[in-house]
Amino acid sequence: MGEEAFMRRRQPLLEEKDMGLMVSFRKETIIMIVLLFMILLNPGCKKDEKTSEERVMNVKVSTVEKKSFRPFVGTIGTLKPYEEVIVSSEVDGIAKKIRVDEGTSVSRGMLLAEINETDYRLEVKRSEAMLRQAEASLVNTKLEYERKASLYKEELVTKQQFEDISARMAVSDGDLDRAKAGLSLAKEKLAKTKIYSPLRGFVKEKKVTTGDYVRNGTPLLWIIQSDPIKLSFTVPEKEVGKLKTGQDVVFRVDSFPDREFKGRVRNIYPSLEERTRTLQVEALVPNHDNRLKPGLFAKVTLYTGEARDVVVVPVTAILYDNAKVKVFIAEENVAREREVKIGSKYGEYLEIAEGLKQGEIIVVAGQNNLSEGVKINVAR
Repeated sequence: MGEEAFMRRRQPLLEEKDMGLMVSFRKETIIMIVLLFMILLNPGCKKDEKTSEERVMNVKVSTVEKKSFRPFVGTIGTLKPYEEVIVSSEVDGIAKKIRVDEGTSVSRGMLLAEINETDYRLEVKRSEAMLRQAEASLVNTKLEYERKASLYKEELVTKQQFEDISARMAVSDGDLDRAKAGLSLAKEKLAKTKIYSPLRGFVKEKKVTTGDYVRNGTPLLWIIQSDPIKLSFTVPEKEVGKLKTGQDVVFRVDSFPDREFKGRVRNIYPSLEERTRTLQVEALVPNHDNRLKPGLFAKVTLYTGEARDVVVVPVTAILYDNAKVKVFIAEENVAREREVKIGSKYGEYLEIAEGLKQGEIIVVAGQNNLSEGVKINVAR
């Protein structure tokens, strides 16, 4: 009975303790609920809820236009002489006179230099004397041949005698031919002591001076022709299919920044340069005033077709997202993303082959911070 009485006395104590724990748990639960409610009411901690004032992006816009442009390829090039030649001596001797200097304008057939001709004049006289001797010998041999031929018909000379005179006649003919050839060669060498310009142009370099001894093949003068002048430039591999002879070319040089020069494609090389994957092209450019000089650097525009109307936007409006090309359109102060397909580049403009129409308003500045549906403010 003692244990039963003890349990009866302990039961109220346990029930009182459990009631206290339950009350404490309810208080903590209420406090946690209140705190959670306060956190939810705090605007600074709500990540997905918009601020009371929505953010507006400042941008600049432009109107999509349709303009007339000629398709072209932009590149760089160098001016080169139309023709150039190294004038050399064809005979040995002392340079008697060099009549031109660097920069001298020369015409075709103009006398440029002279080689001392004394030895060659003497050779001409010797050859002339040999020719006269051969002619006289042939005349005498011919007379004797005619006399013995008539005697041979009458059987007054032997066959051997007639054959001997016939052989001497052939030798005399050969001697005369050799004498004529020798005289012709001597005169040709004498003529080559005077050196003439093979083309119209300018002396680029004088390689010898008066008094120098020169041999056959010694370079004397370097002459270039620069009217017309040749424009040499390269075209990337992807543009090669657009090339044709006769296409228009315009270019500028730093020496005349305010002047534009024009020419036409004359020569398209047959193969690409493997290292750069480019094709060499040459155009001819009129240069009557000789302002353009070989060696000048040129900024070239090669027109590959006729003018056509195309939809264009400023280059600054284009955004590249990996393989996707896009722009942003302004529709009632809201940015709308638009994927486009681009075409050729025309200076500061880029052709839009697909995705835009003439008259639409496109964002040209500030679009890097935009996304679909963002409100925008057009800066004035």
